[in-house]
Amino acid sequence: MASESKKVQSKVQTARRLRDAVELLVKNIFFLCGFVAVASVLFISVYLVISGLPAMLEIGVTDFLLGDTWDGKNGVYGILPFILTSLAGTAGAVVLGVPMGVLTAMFLAKVAGNRVAAVIRSAVALLAGIPSVVYGLVGMVVLVPAIQKAFHLSSGACLLAAIVVLTVMILPSIINVAETALRAVPKEYEEASLALGATHTETIFRVSLPAARSGVATAIVLGVGRAIGEAMAIIMVSGNVANMPGSLFTPVRFLTTAIASEMNYATVGSLWRQSLFSIALVLFLFIMLINVALNVFIKNKKEG
Repeated sequence: MASESKKVQSKVQTARRLRDAVELLVKNIFFLCGFVAVASVLFISVYLVISGLPAMLEIGVTDFLLGDTWDGKNGVYGILPFILTSLAGTAGAVVLGVPMGVLTAMFLAKVAGNRVAAVIRSAVALLAGIPSVVYGLVGMVVLVPAIQKAFHLSSGACLLAAIVVLTVMILPSIINVAETALRAVPKEYEEASLALGATHTETIFRVSLPAARSGVATAIVLGVGRAIGEAMAIIMVSGNVANMPGSLFTPVRFLTTAIASEMNYATVGSLWRQSLFSIALVLFLFIMLINVALNVFIKNKKEG
């Protein structure tokens, strides 16, 4: 009996040591994943600063950021048209896409039946899986000629076409994240609202949506990041001309498309190539500012 008891204890101790070893291994894997994520962001940040800041200083920060003419071949580097175009295009996509995406998420999470929701979710998943170049191809073949014909333009490749394409592209990100946030709202909140006499629609807009505001804000930021960082689709429908965005029908060039369209032509080590890295640095700073603004917004809302 004593020997059997020792064997049982030995097996228990072995199982415990194995469990502890697995637990330690999993913790190390989690730590490694987090370390890689943080290290990647730091590496990208440092690389962009090292590659882009010298050219910006050589050109002049004011001349580079506020210059209204870009001609890399002739040594003129002013990216104000790219900045304003990116801001205008992203703002237009957000104005159109955010209400559409949030309302769709509210419909899927709180109104639609299972069959209807399954169909819509499948369509949203399909939109998310379509490559950027396909969006650009469809926009170039269908949307650009339609705009040209509808508004009697010499070319339909313009800011409006870019905004429409970006709007469609950011919808999956907004819908998926916003729906998840809305579904996470405790049922007790909605039941209490209904018990107090509010209608179902009033409960959705006045209880569920405010309770999920942090998740909805995250969805919006993901959409903004997708819009401001898109290149391939936009280069096919925007006209890719370094103009100031004077109107919706002006052929324009975004920050991302400026990098994509000229990187292969700029000589390695030249000021032209370094200035393209400076554009990437400006774009990276834009994304960081958007994330900081989101965190401040969420923090202020929670404290309020």
